[in-house]
Amino acid sequence: MARPTAIGINHVALEVGDVDAGVDFYRGIFGFPLRGRVPGAAFLDMGDQFLALSEHESAAPDEHRHFGLVVDGRDAVREALQDAGVEILPGRGLDFRDPWGNRVQVIEYADVQFTKAQQVLDGMGAGELEKSDAAREELARKGMA
Repeated sequence: MARPTAIGINHVALEVGDVDAGVDFYRGIFGFPLRGRVPGAAFLDMGDQFLALSEHESAAPDEHRHFGLVVDGRDAVREALQDAGVEILPGRGLDFRDPWGNRVQVIEYADVQFTKAQQVLDGMGAGELEKSDAAREELARKGMA
């Protein structure tokens, strides 16, 4: 039997202590459009993907578990985090924890192999985004450029 091919990630689900505060936090930093709500949860659009926020009091944050959020301007995110008083974690990248301890790593679109179809970028208002030479080479090695 052939194994299925994983195509991508549809959404990331995070636990937050308060859904309304979670929506305000993530929309305040990233401007995510609200996709929908149900009791105890909210869904924030990222083009053809979304961030699901679920209200739940969780255990202490894990030191290394995180998700990488690809953006078109890491410096703008850094500025928004600083304006919001969010601590940026030490290290070579741009990592932070949300108010509930979820660790988020912010990655520049140009620098990674992750690629959105142009029609999705256009629909998100992201326009023409370029890839770095290193990202293009990584894609080429996989036959994806």
